[in-house]
Amino acid sequence: MLRLICKRLLLVNSRASKYNHGFCLSTSFLRHKSEVSSFTDPRSFTLSYLQNSCGLSQNSALTVSKRFLIEDSEKADSVLKLMRTHGLTQSHIEKIIGTRPTLLLVDVDDKLRPNMELFESLGFSGDSLGKMLSKDPRMLGTDLVDSVEFFKGNGFSDKQMTMMIMKRPQLLFFNANKTFKPKLDFFKSVGFTDEDVAKILSSEPYILERSLENRIIPSIEVLKRVVGADEDVVKAVKGCYWILEYNLEEMLEPNISMLKSHGVPERIILRWFLLHPKTLLLRPQRITEILAEVVKLGFNPNTSLFVLAIRSMAVMSKTRWEQKVEAYKSFGLSKDQVYSAFKSQPMFMLTSEKKIKKMMNFYINKLKMEPSVICRSPNILLYSLEKRIIPRSSVVQLLMSAGYLKEANILYYLRMSEKQFVEKLVKKFQVVLPDVVKAYEGKIEFQGLPVLLKS
Repeated sequence: MLRLICKRLLLVNSRASKYNHGFCLSTSFLRHKSEVSSFTDPRSFTLSYLQNSCGLSQNSALTVSKRFLIEDSEKADSVLKLMRTHGLTQSHIEKIIGTRPTLLLVDVDDKLRPNMELFESLGFSGDSLGKMLSKDPRMLGTDLVDSVEFFKGNGFSDKQMTMMIMKRPQLLFFNANKTFKPKLDFFKSVGFTDEDVAKILSSEPYILERSLENRIIPSIEVLKRVVGADEDVVKAVKGCYWILEYNLEEMLEPNISMLKSHGVPERIILRWFLLHPKTLLLRPQRITEILAEVVKLGFNPNTSLFVLAIRSMAVMSKTRWEQKVEAYKSFGLSKDQVYSAFKSQPMFMLTSEKKIKKMMNFYINKLKMEPSVICRSPNILLYSLEKRIIPRSSVVQLLMSAGYLKEANILYYLRMSEKQFVEKLVKKFQVVLPDVVKAYEGKIEFQGLPVLLKS
């Protein structure tokens, strides 16, 4: 009987020991090096530990266990405990250890804990910390202080550091003074401020991996040839951070030459490029196709509508373009009417397919507009339905119902400037009809207009 009681006590103690660290571990995982060698084969123990403590699949654990052995479970346990203490989930741990299993052999107080604290000081925590480390687990076992201090010393905020590291964690492995300082110095010599550089490179850190001599400097030289002054080069890059990712000699210059050959004035090209630089970074073959379409539609190259038409076509695939044409056609517009509206207002095709359906449904089914009316006034599809169209329609509806407006040309009221609309319809009638303010604020549901458009 005494032997049976002792066995049960040992069983209870064994089970309790599994939860010593707040998570279930096989008791064999808590053995020290001497115990591992005494009770089990190190390779079998490593395989078992990787599966049960780190969450690796059997195949992954088998592959990993061929490359290294866990001979001291106490060190491995402390690594896992540190990860969990800093909010890493089992899924994060599985990815990190599966990619970098040797982290289980690293001394916690040497690099792991200091790096965890460094990341948290920058703003990483829990899931964001786990996602970043899953991208490149080497971050935990590398001395990163010098790299972090380099970027901070060059004006990068903690938030910008976090953004940059999340996108390209491997940048912290470079010798920052040797690799990155010449690039930062070059940007500043062109006219970029410390704030500009930090903002651009934290958003597009891939630029830092580009060759200064073979990519960055030649790209800036191309921009100088195109826009002239350094201040306009800065403006172009700030308008499209990833412009320096492209080979501008092969893409930008040929596209500009094509526009000039079609009669587009240089001043229009320059203004357009500074406002929307990425439009001219398409493959020259695609620009050629778009130019042919725009010319075919009869746009005048001496007007800004010509380049707006190119931009509208450039930002979407042919498939997406056709889907939008079909969306308009589903509400009664012919293909010719769609293209007629496009010629009048090229931005008309930049409206998302979802918004097209929402706006057309409201205009046709709520305001009872004819498709031809919308075709002749495509600008109304650029307005906000919730912030402009419905509130204004509600105001007009209320004023007509109360007899203050006899008949309404709703298009006239939709096109009014905000200041005009408030002065002529809201402030003018808010004393005699207080609900007009509620209607304008969207607090009265729109029911429909008794009279819509003058003939």
